[in-house]
Amino acid sequence: MSRIRQVVAWACLATAWPGAMAAFPSAYAPIVVQPVPTNQAPQAQEFDLTPALKQARQQHKRLYVYLGASDCAYCRRYEGFLQKHAAELVAPFAKDYLVVDLRSQLSFDAPRLFIKVNGRSLPYADFQRSINDERARLLVYPSVWLFDEEARPLMQMPAGAGTFETVPEQLEILRLEQ
Repeated sequence: MSRIRQVVAWACLATAWPGAMAAFPSAYAPIVVQPVPTNQAPQAQEFDLTPALKQARQQHKRLYVYLGASDCAYCRRYEGFLQKHAAELVAPFAKDYLVVDLRSQLSFDAPRLFIKVNGRSLPYADFQRSINDERARLLVYPSVWLFDEEARPLMQMPAGAGTFETVPEQLEILRLEQ
């Protein structure tokens, strides 16, 4: 992502949803997907993965989709880990993945969080079920999903506290080792 596009994405994010900030370290060149209001539920917000998927298809890369909350201590811990180990992890991320940073807040509950993929906008739990994610009942921060360029899930991912605590664990995830 060009530096200008990154700055524009940050500016749009800051004005569109006060308090939300991209938290995935900038060294990974994350694509910030800002939530936009949707009329599907009262005060609902939608994350549209369509532009990121289009870019993934063009670049023949996978998506590393990260859902973090601006006020989540576990998210800050994971983001701190990524920042601390950027020298070891940026290249493996960049080789095969586009990082997509979905910004939320802990106060934002699952029925009001929608994810749009390939023209379908689904509430969080329905989205989870559509990709056979066993965590469909819960909105867990941080959450990570790995998708191919057609938005097919690549593997079941752990989530929440203790996620990817070491560089070898993170590399195993990127290599899709289970």
